[in-house]
Parts: sequence; C-alpha cells; structure tokens
Amino acid sequence: MTLFSGQRRATREPSAVRALAASSVGNFVEWYEFGVYGYFATVIAARFFTPEGGGEVEALVRTYASFALAFFFRPVGAALFGRLGDRIGRRPVLILVILLMTGATTLIGALPTYATVGALAPWLLTFLRVLQGLSAGGEFGGAVAVMTEFAPPGRRGLYGSWQSFTVALGLLGGAGVAALLATVLTERQLGDWGWRVPFLLTLPMGLAALWLRLRLEETPAFREEAEVVRPPVREVVGAIALGAARIMGWAAAGYTFLVVLPSYLQSTLNASFQQALIATVLANLGFAVTIVPAGLLSDRVGRRAVMLTGALLVVVLALPLLNLLQDGGTSHAVKGAAVFGAGAVVGLMAGPGPAMLSELFPTNVRYTGLGLAYALSNAVFSGCAGLIITETVKRTGNVDIPGYYAAATCAVSVLALTKAPKRKAS
Repeated sequence: MTLFSGQRRATREPSAVRALAASSVGNFVEWYEFGVYGYFATVIAARFFTPEGGGEVEALVRTYASFALAFFFRPVGAALFGRLGDRIGRRPVLILVILLMTGATTLIGALPTYATVGALAPWLLTFLRVLQGLSAGGEFGGAVAVMTEFAPPGRRGLYGSWQSFTVALGLLGGAGVAALLATVLTERQLGDWGWRVPFLLTLPMGLAALWLRLRLEETPAFREEAEVVRPPVREVVGAIALGAARIMGWAAAGYTFLVVLPSYLQSTLNASFQQALIATVLANLGFAVTIVPAGLLSDRVGRRAVMLTGALLVVVLALPLLNLLQDGGTSHAVKGAAVFGAGAVVGLMAGPGPAMLSELFPTNVRYTGLGLAYALSNAVFSGCAGLIITETVKRTGNVDIPGYYAAATCAVSVLALTKAPKRKAS
C-alpha cells in the first residue's frame, strides 16, 4: 500500500509506540487477573465452592470449572467485539473491553463469600467470570490488530510478540503479588481478606489502560481497507480453524506450565503455597525471556520455523521435565532450571504466534478472525487445562497427566504448522 505513505513515515514511530503501550497495558491487566485467579485457585475454592461436607479436591474442580466457563465465553466476546472492531474501528472497541474487564475484576475483590451469602456466592463469582471472558475475547484480536497494523515493514513478528510479552508480565505480576502476600500475611489473613487485594489492584491499572486507549489513534490499515470486499466465509472459517490448531500447543502447554502448575504442585506433589509460587515465577521468567527474541527471529526465518521448534521441544521434553519435579531427590536448583526451561520453550511459540495469526486474515476481518482463532483454542485447551488435569489425576491417580496433555496438544500443532494457508493476508 502506498496511500498516505509519506504521512506514515512521519508519524509511524510515535504512533507505533503509543499503539504498543495502549495495547500492552490492556493485555497486562487481562492476564494479571487470569493469573491471579489461577494462583489463588485453592484459596478461592475454599471461600466460594466448599459448602459443608464438600471436599477440597471437589471444590478445586468447581473452581476450575468457573475458570473454564470464562474461557468458553471468550469466543462469544471475540465474535461480538471482533465484528464491531472490523466495522467501526479498533480504538472504540478496545476502550469498551478494558472498561468491562476492569469493572468485573474489581468486583471480584469485593464479593461476599459462601460463608456470608451461601450458594449465591459461587453464582456471583461465575457471572463476573463470564463478563471477564467476554471482554478478554475482545481484547486479543484488537490488541494484536493494533500492534501488527502499526508495525513497520518486516517487523510484525517483533511488534506482535509484545502481546505475548505482556501476557508474561501480567502472569508474573500476578505471581509476584501473590508471593508477596503469601510472605507478609499469615495463612489465615490470606484466606480471610488478603486474596482480595490482587483483584482490587486491577482498578488503578485499568484506569491507566483506559487513559492510554483514549489517546490511541485508529490504525492506518483499517482506515485504508475497511471498505474492501470481505473474503468468502468459508475461507475465513478455514483460516480460523488452521490458526486455532497452530496455537493449540501454545495454549495448552502455556497454561499447564505457567498457570495450572501451582495448584498441581500443591494438590498432587504436596508442595507448599510459597514453593509452588516460586516455581511459577521461574516458569514465567523463562517464558518472558524468550518471547521478544522469538518474535524478532521469526521476522528473519519465518513464523512457522520458530513455532515448530517450540512445539517439538514440548513433545520431547514435557514428560522428562515433569518427572524431574516429581523426583524427591532432584535438587531445588535443577527443578528451578527445569521449570524455567519449560517456560522458555513455550515462549518460542508465543513470540511469533500473534503475528502468525494476524497474517492469516485480511484487514477487514482481522479483528474477528484472529480473535476467534485465539479464543477458541484457549477456550478448549487453556480454559479446560486445570479442570482436565485435576479431574483426570483424581480419577486415574496418574501424576504424569500434565505432561501427556502438553505433549499431545503440541503434537497437533506440529501437524498444523506444516500445513500452508490457502492465502496470505497483506
């Protein structure tokens, strides 16, 4: 495209920086909250899903069911907000979704528990999780569209990787806050009121994100191509299915190693809350370290080559890594290195992933298409990860289930990454 090219050269850099900032901070808020919910799953289970006579494992399963429900509303949000974003623009829709996410998350921190309002408590929590799922579904497509549509030529991988990088920062932020509270508060204080603090902190972060998005410009690509004839529905659906399969391993392995790990270590391997959080912080640090370099590398050698490397490594290493964690004779240093490496391998898929999805769709269906591909894959393989792993371990007694789950989903992604799309978007 050459239209407005002179104007783009003059304004691209400051506009791109603002776009990255406005998109990144929203992603941070979203994934900070989802991380916090996962890290405090055992605490939330005891406060909202454990009536008299209920067991701890049963309560944890119900907590993850609520977690999964929010993910299943992501495709609804992706379709609803994506449609709006492809018609009226990325900016107004991104403003709307950050308002929805911030409001719902802040209210979770103020909810009455089962001890106060009885069976109403889990229903209120689940309703707010549904609102979060809707807003999160609209967040990814808009954020990635803005990042990649403002990216200079040959830099989509680098710019798109910031979406995944801020996911890592959000998960790290949530883990850091959780670890700090677990250190300075007693177990009773943490259960009584301390768990509310991370959710209430979303309010100032969300207001900062809102301020940045109010200053965001509409993307040049949307202004130029919004009225172009849309591709056939069959073609879009095929691209969505291909994109979802390609990131299946990223979704499943990411949530297995980065979010579900704390509860797995506590409920299955008898680790303490603090030990589980330290392991999670290390995994997320490994994830964060490789994301941006992987995105940059994908601009040079291709998205699929980098993502294939990450997926194949998970297939080969998932079970050996889990066996290291299960071995009581393995030193803490080796276990720490193992979880750091697991996160780093997931980062190889997450870095190029957003740009890869963006390039599967033309501009006028990009928000909807990439948002749905991401939301569908995450709804099934991330949102259900905790539920599937916890319930399957409970029924079978097989503590290797997380490794099998991550390896199997990454094997499917390997196959999908070898298949070329029917068309490449501009």
